[in-house]
Amino acid sequence: MSITLSNASLTAAVRTLGGELTSLRDRAGTEYIWQGGPAFWSGQNPILFPIVGSLKDGRVDVNGRVFEMSRHGFARQSGFTPVEQGRDYAVLELRESPETLARYPFPFVLQVRHQLLENGFSTAFAVENPGPGPLPFCIGAHTAIRCPLGEGERFEDYGLFFQHPEDADTLLLTPQGLLRSGGREPMLRGGEIALDYQVFQRLDTLIFQGLRSRRVSLRHKATGRGVSLDFRDFPMAAFWTKPGAPFLCMEPWHGCAAFADESGRFQDKPHVITLAPGQRKELAYAFTLLS
Repeated sequence: MSITLSNASLTAAVRTLGGELTSLRDRAGTEYIWQGGPAFWSGQNPILFPIVGSLKDGRVDVNGRVFEMSRHGFARQSGFTPVEQGRDYAVLELRESPETLARYPFPFVLQVRHQLLENGFSTAFAVENPGPGPLPFCIGAHTAIRCPLGEGERFEDYGLFFQHPEDADTLLLTPQGLLRSGGREPMLRGGEIALDYQVFQRLDTLIFQGLRSRRVSLRHKATGRGVSLDFRDFPMAAFWTKPGAPFLCMEPWHGCAAFADESGRFQDKPHVITLAPGQRKELAYAFTLLS
């Protein structure tokens, strides 16, 4: 099922499978979200819950019991229920089921609100713990922005421009998608990263934590056209593509892949959020179109 959103300047589509916003078009008809394709990646804008990234050996320890879960969790493959809708917004909900409890032994309520803005959109996550014990979770987004946006442009014509000058290393991944213990490489010196497919061929994903910036823009270096991501509620930001692919994923994370030497216990995962019974946590990110 697809839900159409619109305002004076934008139209968007939200899909109940995965609860994700899958299209964003401006008045001229330009599509900003990658529409998926088997040649590179069939995904578009998946919600990462209740984990971000890969688990060590695909397994996690919850109170002494071992559970298996695939990369980025199960929300992206789950059917969400629409619970509220207006012309320019939609709220979708996911709750535990026998299928989720077999992989993640907790009752939960995950609500996702997609809201069109004057010149962009926001996505807000609200996680509630209806159970009798603590609820640990990680959450994030994996938004694929078309890059390049215009005909005759190249991926290398674009850059990532950060809100503040930075002195940050990217965390490094193993071939299994785990974070290397102590593995870092200098990457962000100043406020800009020039896009180059060779970097992603070598490193797969650029992963940052502890940035001063709370916003980052993907924009054409000559025209300034692109998008800006506000990720102020998230302690990590990641960027991913495949060599030759016409998109860049801009990813706010509250959590990350397992470290190669970590304990394997869910409660020990970096940036894990733990809710007490009855507690609710809200986080949001927003994209603004740049012209």
